[in-house]
Parts: sequence; structure tokens; C-alpha cells
Amino acid sequence: LLFIDNIFRFVQAGSEVSALLGRMPSAVGYQPTLGTEMGSLQERITSTKEGSITSIQAVYVAADDLIDPAPATTFAHLDATTVLSRGLAAKGIYPAVDPLDSTSTMLQPWIVGEEHYETAQGVKQTLQRYKELQDIIAISGLDELSEEDRLTVARARKVERFLSQPFFVAEVFTGSPGKYVSLPETIKGFQMILS
Repeated sequence: LLFIDNIFRFVQAGSEVSALLGRMPSAVGYQPTLGTEMGSLQERITSTKEGSITSIQAVYVAADDLIDPAPATTFAHLDATTVLSRGLAAKGIYPAVDPLDSTSTMLQPWIVGEEHYETAQGVKQTLQRYKELQDIIAISGLDELSEEDRLTVARARKVERFLSQPFFVAEVFTGSPGKYVSLPETIKGFQMILS
């Protein structure tokens, strides 16, 4: 098991060394060898016939910009990403994991099953539509939305609350004791919200 806190420091160090060597930085200020350096580091964290390494890496995302070259280059090498959201934390939703920005290569129907996969996609579509409606809601309110969009907003808000069930890891933030909910129960709960 390998913990890296924070991989962004590796990128910053590479940028500083690159500047000291007089290399021309890329358009956003990173070293021109960012992709190669990150790839080289990540490839060293690999499984062999002698054993395997699981890597957990904290990635600082400057200004919450997920398409910034530093985090984007890092994410390209990871099997899963869990993105914590300041906006969700501000709403009091803990753990503040953003389901739209978080990813996993394991979320495939042949790995998790068709029902799990379809439910996850439905949840993401609902949350994405809700995100698209945020500006309209802020300017005009819910009354200006179509009936279908109001239903989507209601479902998305229920999904957000469902995702903030009393988790053991969130006890210190919420003061509520954690509860265990099985995967089949979780999938069924999401299906009930979406239908």
C-alpha cells in the first residue's frame, strides 16, 4: 500500500527544476515534460510477479480546476478518482464526494452488473441535469421550470440527501452515528428515487 500526499508537490518540484534548467514552460506554466515525468512515476507503481502495489494519492486541484494539466495528467493514470466538493460541504452534505466528477474504471456493466451500472448512470444523468438547471433556478426560481425539470430537481435533491446518509466516516462532521447499508439496498434505494 502506497500513500502519496500530495502528488501535486511532485509536479511543482518538476516545474521548479525545469525553470532552473531554463526550459520553456507550457502555456499554463508547467514543465514541458509533465506528461512524461508523471507517466514515469506512475509506471513505477505497478504490480509484478512478486506482488502488487495499491496506490492512494491525494491530488491538490488548484482553484478546483479539474482540467488543469497537473491533476488531469495525474487522473489519466488512476483507476478511480474521488473528488471532494466544497459546494457539497457548504450544503452540509458529508461525505462531500462529488458523484459527477468522481470516476472509476470499474463501473462497467460486465464488472458491477447491469442493474448497478444502469442505476449509477441514471443517478448521474439526474444530477447532471440538476446541475444544468442551477442557473435557471437561481435567476427565475423553480416556478419557471417545466414539470419534467421540477421532477428532476426533486429527484436530484433526494439523491443528494440519500448520498449523505449517516456514514461512519462522516460521524465527526454530522454528529449522527453511522449505519451500514448493503449494496443491494443502496441500488434499490436509488431506483426508488429515480422512478
